[in-house]
Order: sequence, then structure tokens, then C-alpha cells
Amino acid sequence: MAVRSQGGEQVFTIVGRGRVGAALAEMGKDDVLVGRGGRIPEGPQGPVIVCTRNDALDDVVSMTPPDRKKDLVFIQNGMLQPWLDGQGLGDNTQVLVYFAVAKKGEAPLDGKTDLNPEGLTAAWGIHAEAVAERLKANGLSCSTPDRPEFDKAMLEKLIWISAYMLVGARHSANIGDVERQHRSEVGSLIEELGAGGAAELGVTLDSNFAERLHAYSRSVAHFPTAVKEFQWRNGWFHDISKKALAEGRADPFPTHTAWLKDLGVA
Repeated sequence: MAVRSQGGEQVFTIVGRGRVGAALAEMGKDDVLVGRGGRIPEGPQGPVIVCTRNDALDDVVSMTPPDRKKDLVFIQNGMLQPWLDGQGLGDNTQVLVYFAVAKKGEAPLDGKTDLNPEGLTAAWGIHAEAVAERLKANGLSCSTPDRPEFDKAMLEKLIWISAYMLVGARHSANIGDVERQHRSEVGSLIEELGAGGAAELGVTLDSNFAERLHAYSRSVAHFPTAVKEFQWRNGWFHDISKKALAEGRADPFPTHTAWLKDLGVA
């Protein structure tokens, strides 16, 4: 049974005391805060928001009591589904975060765009409504789509971070410079990743999905770029390429593969 504070807010357990974890805790009352490497308590029941880097996820799961694992909520960037499936957590709540916290202690900035002024943050799973409730109560957007729509949105965000970071790294450019100065280059990569990624997941992306990603880039134009957390981001596409080539099929992402090779990251 979910636990609520005296003010009626859902009590969260928050794992990670960084910028996002601190911001989420500031929004609530009576939350349980757990530092990286700390053991998640048996109670209270309710959402356990994992606000750590991807490389800490294995440790978080290992420090979670069996009866609380269903409550883990993952907000990390990248393609988490294969890892979640391998952990037996394939149906756990996931959140696509489109808000940013510039510095610890500062209020989050919602990633609303000129194309999607309603916001892009989305949550799916048993704790999706609780997450959306908290974010909306604090001036942030959050939709709760069904699983097929969430999967489309998840792929879109993966394409955005993989394409914009790769093109940015090629040109030592930030997100805004990529959108303004290398629009054709990043646009062609987005379309390539979209076609192959949609085929892999069995989804159909919206016809304007690329424009939605360019619009988001304009809202975070100052962000730096780097190809990192490879396993979770570009690595998902690269693994599909390697499998296709090993089976004698054409690489569905030839430009992506070539540019990774140029940078020496794959």
C-alpha cells in the first residue's frame, strides 16, 4: 500500500543524492533518501526513483529487497529495456525525462518546445501516475501514454541522444550548433536510426518525429555533446549493425557505423 505524507503527497524512496534526486526530493515531503551504494529499505511501499548513473544500476538492484524490486522506477537515458528484461524487471516503471537540473539545488527546467509546448516527459508503468502527479504539482509536464506510445517515445529519445551527441562529437559542437550548423547531417542520421530502430522494435514513428527532436534541441541548445554511456545509447544501434553484418545482411545503420569508426569509439 502506498504511503502518503501528512499533506497527502505520495512518499517516494529516492536513490541518489545528485541534481535530479535532490530536485525530486525537494518537490515532496517525508521522502526516504538513499545514497549510491545504500540499501533500499523494506518500507515505505511506493515508488523507488533510481536517480543514479547507468553504471550503478546493477548495484541498485542488488541492494533492493525482493519485495521492493517491482517498485523501482528508472529515469536513466538510453535503451534500458534489454537490461531490464535480463533483470526480470521488464515491466517496471520507466520515465523519459525531458527536464534538466543545471546545478544541484536549482529548480528543474522543463524541456517544453515550440513544437510540443505541452512538454515531452512521459512515464509508463505501475508508478507512472504517482510520478506524473509529483511533477505536475511542481510545474513540470508528464504524460502517461500506453505502452506502444511509450515505446515510440523511448525510441525517439534514444535516437535524439545518439544522433545529436555523435554529430556534435564529430564537430566539437554543442547541441545548438549541431541543430543550426549541421542540420542536414544530423537529420540524415536521425532518419537512418529511425528507420532501422522502428523496424527492430516493431513500431511506427510519427511522420514529424525528426522535427520534434530538432525542436527539443533548440530548447537545450547550450548542452555539450559527447559519445558516452555507449552500451546504453549508440551501442544499441551498433549491436544491431554487428548482428546484421555477421548474418550476411546489409548494415541498417551504415552512416552511424562509419562515424563511430571515424571517432574510434566502436
